[in-house]
Amino acid sequence: MSAQKQSDWGRVAEDGTVFVKTAGGERAVGQYPEGTPEEALTFFTERYAALEFEVGLLTQRIASGVLSPEEAASSVKTVREQVSGAHAVGDLDVLIAKLDSMGPVIATQREARKAERAQKTAESKEEKEKLVAEAEKLAESNDWRNGANRLRELLDHWKALPRLDKATDDALWRRFSTARTAYTRRRKSHFAEQHEKRDGARVIKERLAVEAEKLAGSTDWGPTAGLFRDLMRDWKAAGPAPREVDDKLWKRFRGAQDNFFGARDAANAELDKEYVANAEVKEAILGEAEMLVPVTDLEAAKKAFRDLSDRWDAAGKVPRDRMQELEGRIRKVEQAIRGVEDDQWKRTDPEKSARADDMVAKLESAIADISAELDRARTSGNEKAAKSLEENLASRQAFLDMAKKASSEFGG
Repeated sequence: MSAQKQSDWGRVAEDGTVFVKTAGGERAVGQYPEGTPEEALTFFTERYAALEFEVGLLTQRIASGVLSPEEAASSVKTVREQVSGAHAVGDLDVLIAKLDSMGPVIATQREARKAERAQKTAESKEEKEKLVAEAEKLAESNDWRNGANRLRELLDHWKALPRLDKATDDALWRRFSTARTAYTRRRKSHFAEQHEKRDGARVIKERLAVEAEKLAGSTDWGPTAGLFRDLMRDWKAAGPAPREVDDKLWKRFRGAQDNFFGARDAANAELDKEYVANAEVKEAILGEAEMLVPVTDLEAAKKAFRDLSDRWDAAGKVPRDRMQELEGRIRKVEQAIRGVEDDQWKRTDPEKSARADDMVAKLESAIADISAELDRARTSGNEKAAKSLEENLASRQAFLDMAKKASSEFGG
């Protein structure tokens, strides 16, 4: 190269050395001996263009927030070192200034990230405290069906939450883990106890099924029906047996019970056929008995009913579906006769009659005394006393009228 070539940001010396101009002065960036000065400048200017693109891309990524503040600061430092010692021709000071302008942006992002982390930490702490509270509540509950599933859900939720500072996170985790362990132990204990109870119930129900099967063929209907009721009471008190045997044992027990009661019902049905004629006899007796009501002659009605009662008892049993109806009708006649007898006794009760007569005598004596006092008060002109005595006399007279009426009723 015989002559120098210059540009705004660099020059090429006669020996082919290329220089870049910076605020700190001029420095050599390399040589391009084989080409022209124009080609040399073009080569190193293109290097600058590549750096400029890289700086522009980095600042865009930082501004968009896709890089963490730590990643952004590290990238700026690396690229700035590249630009400061770059073998390129161009306004390197502008690129460095652009990179330095990212410092406040990164600082702002760092504070924002810090505040966001603090908020997430607070939210995580609050959420974990809720999980702990629910786990501790479950640990004291007897929700054996849903509790275990819910605790697994709480654990999955816990794992998805951000960690807190070690001391706080560890303390909450200990409470959560302790609650899970307590619930699991109580649940295992419960099911072990249930298993023991079910196994005990199996032994009892096997015995009850055997006893029921022994009674199934009995024809001692009354006592055996009572025994079956006792067996059913014991069956219910035994509680559930293991599921795989409980239904089988019930089918055995219920089958024996059905066999017995089916046979009893069939036998009773046969007896009911024999008792139909007895019911017809009692229907006829009822016709005679119901004609005694209303009672006009008590002694005659009592005598007739005694005869009818003897015939009633002699008629024997009736079908079970007629017993309540027929017994109700004969009792109604009996109660009507007894009611008339009670009324008559009340009217002729000697003690009540004597008390009524005594009351009449006492009231008549008191009225005579008050009448005498009233005459004296009127004679002496004592109007106040006379008025009081008149009121007392009227009250006593009213009581006397009622007492006389009661006495006449008892006297019949």
